[in-house]
Amino acid sequence: MPKFPMPKIPKKIAFLPCTFSLSGVLLLSALAAAAQDNSAPAEWLRGMSRVVSNMDYEGTVIRRQNGKTEALKLVHKIIDGVVHERLVTQEGNGLEIIRVGNEVHCILPDRKSVLIEQWNNQSTLFSTLPGGDISFGAYYDLSVVREERVAGRPAVLVAVRPHDQFRFGHRLWLDRQTAFPLRTELVDQNGVLIEEIKFADIRFGEVVASDALEPSLSLDDFTWYTEPAKAQPVPVRTDWISDDLPGGFGVVSTTSDSLSGTIAPVTHIVYSDGLAAVSVFIGKKSQDNVAERSRIGSSSSYSAVYDDYRITAVGEVPQETVKRIASSMRQTR
Repeated sequence: MPKFPMPKIPKKIAFLPCTFSLSGVLLLSALAAAAQDNSAPAEWLRGMSRVVSNMDYEGTVIRRQNGKTEALKLVHKIIDGVVHERLVTQEGNGLEIIRVGNEVHCILPDRKSVLIEQWNNQSTLFSTLPGGDISFGAYYDLSVVREERVAGRPAVLVAVRPHDQFRFGHRLWLDRQTAFPLRTELVDQNGVLIEEIKFADIRFGEVVASDALEPSLSLDDFTWYTEPAKAQPVPVRTDWISDDLPGGFGVVSTTSDSLSGTIAPVTHIVYSDGLAAVSVFIGKKSQDNVAERSRIGSSSSYSAVYDDYRITAVGEVPQETVKRIASSMRQTR
């Protein structure tokens, strides 16, 4: 079982009667020393990164996004090194998502259909979590805030706070015993909630049965659809740059991609600050293309026109960030 540093001691401890034994005093001293250890928050993130994809668990999840709240049942199990997941919505059309490795089956009971997609190992629930190897200081602060209870379990609240308006912050309630994220919040610079994922109940380990990963209904008379295989991105060199990139962001990759709805391949540039990432897609514009912006969940996008090209920036960042990057893209030649 992994060991993690203790968080800061809640202030209420100071008001307890002074009846501690010597061992109790030594324990409190150790806790205080651990709370002052600057590496403690990073250790929690590293622990979270290890367990979120490698641990078996099942539970009920409440997700809040765009002013809407939905309940989900989630089962996650590793079988022979391969991720198996089953997610079922508890309201609406009863959508079920069953994942085996990179292959995902989206079951739509109301349409009696199944759509098979490839998700490139993307997590069904935790796609926005910060990694355990992030470098903090210049653009984010990282701290252990306090200890609370989530889903009936002790949890440590870790905060990732941005220094400017170009990135989102994170609040992570990590299970005291395992560092699993029992509750996560994505917030803007002012602390306004953008998205929340919270377990109402959860079970870990061998209690997760393999048959819990099976569809809840027979699919014999369902129609199956397979999403056409996409061509793999090809690394390319490009003369496109952003001449007004927010601080900390740099090029991670540059590829040529084929996207649905486009005939010719587009140039795809990924910028990242180590935590937030923005994808920029550059292709020949069609008639009547104009600048536009949109927001879906935690993802923002902004499209602009430069000469004969349409440039679209997309990422889980504030609207100001994608607008600034898309509007500042230029060719150097």
